[in-house]
Amino acid sequence: MIAYLKGEIIRARAETVIVSVNGVGYCVNMAQLSAGTLAQGEEAELFIAQSFSQFDGPLLYGFLAESEQELFELFRSEIPKTGAKKALEYLNKALKSLPDFKAAVVKGDARVLRAIFGFSPKTSEKLISALRDKIDALDIGGGARLRADGFGGAPQLEQVLSALTSLGYTAPQARKAISGLERDGVTAADSVEDLIRRSLRILSA
Repeated sequence: MIAYLKGEIIRARAETVIVSVNGVGYCVNMAQLSAGTLAQGEEAELFIAQSFSQFDGPLLYGFLAESEQELFELFRSEIPKTGAKKALEYLNKALKSLPDFKAAVVKGDARVLRAIFGFSPKTSEKLISALRDKIDALDIGGGARLRADGFGGAPQLEQVLSALTSLGYTAPQARKAISGLERDGVTAADSVEDLIRRSLRILSA
């Protein structure tokens, strides 16, 4: 069983890398946020997990830190009907800030899991239910990086997010609009109605 690889990155794509170790190239699946930090020609150290596909045979999954791998394994083992591919999707979202993700699960804060990490309401509740009593033991270094309420000095953005989803926009579309508003600048003086109008212009562009 392969548990660790150290070698030169000879190809780096959005969700896979090829690592050359002693002349042998290993194709490794990774979370997009992790794979994006690697570049062709650099040396990398990857912790490895494996799964088996009846179509593709053994598959390798790589992680930049043991804590990433442990969370991946937690997703895969504790959340019903979650295979390696789905666990990697969950990990990619959590990698936005592992300390904040852990805190949100421990506190049972489904709002943060939805609005900041992009999990659906159903998945957010499922994560809390399955991991709340287990993730606290996971050694995730570093402090919180995200703003406490998710929206800094403009708490009305949470209302805008809710309004957009109630209008039928998907969570990714709503978050895209929120990101656009934050780039353009939002102050406490901006009304929710005005921000919704601005969001709709962003989404129609």
